[in-house]
Amino acid sequence: MSTPDSPRPLDLLWQPGTLLWIVLAGEALATVLALAPGVDGGRLAYFGMASFAIQWVFIMSLCLLYLARRWLGRASPPVIAQAGLAALLASTWVVVGLGRALLPGLGLAPASGWSVFTLQVTLMALTVGLLALAAFQAQWRARQLALRAKQAELDALQARIRPHFLFNALNTGIALVHARPGETEQLLLDLSDLFRAAISGREQVPLAEELSLTRRYLEIERLRFGDRLQVEWDVPDGSALDGVGIPPLSIQPLVENAIKHGIEPARGGGSVSITLRRSDDGVVVTVSNPAPPDAAASAGHGIGLSAVRSRIQVFTLGQGGVSTAVEDGRYVARLSLPTP
Repeated sequence: MSTPDSPRPLDLLWQPGTLLWIVLAGEALATVLALAPGVDGGRLAYFGMASFAIQWVFIMSLCLLYLARRWLGRASPPVIAQAGLAALLASTWVVVGLGRALLPGLGLAPASGWSVFTLQVTLMALTVGLLALAAFQAQWRARQLALRAKQAELDALQARIRPHFLFNALNTGIALVHARPGETEQLLLDLSDLFRAAISGREQVPLAEELSLTRRYLEIERLRFGDRLQVEWDVPDGSALDGVGIPPLSIQPLVENAIKHGIEPARGGGSVSITLRRSDDGVVVTVSNPAPPDAAASAGHGIGLSAVRSRIQVFTLGQGGVSTAVEDGRYVARLSLPTP
């Protein structure tokens, strides 16, 4: 059973690559039918009519599945497979029915009669549907295995990241425990929230919660760097964050990377900027910092950045991602998420 936090089988159908393969498969089937022996009339005209009918069958099937996506989103893969086959057969019968109603007026009709033709087309659609379901099942299993392997790799990467951050945070607390005990207490509370999120095991958290955890992390780092670290937030409040999910601790490594490479090496420190923009296409979170001298050569490298990039790609099924660039003397990391 698919969960709200995991990729759903139907999501594969809406991928551009899958849609392209469906169109190509339809054209291949029309070509085979046009080249088959016993075709009356011109084969090119037969190919055109077959291609037109097949593509309409596929389009109607996809539309039926899309209309039923909310119900099918809670269904098991076998039920989704049965629904897909039923949609294909129903679309085939609709197209045949339209042909039976319109073609006789144009002087066109199958030589074998409409009853035999309907049976032949139904058997053909059933065969194509079963082959498509077998291919879909194989692709889904392969994708699930790849996701499990990738998640195991990401868990190992995260295990390497967390001790480094914990070491720095505890050193900061030790340095402040006598001079500023109140701030030390707040540091430990913020650190507790961060590690609670790290070990929670959740695959997804609201974007607002992730930004709140990032603020807590920055409060810890401001105790380390003092006036050397300036933080600029440009994040809208309210509905701009509603309905957007993100893997936990996805923004924090970008901010940690900004501090490590942009603030820590600079004697005078600098500013870290976090902005969020939402549009119809999705949400983009941008983290920028002063670019170190070797930023152009090292852009996109680092365990934390690689882990976040992989997590976002897996979480969004390739629709989101993390990109980096050097713009106007600042190192910029952009995390993009599709809107639901």
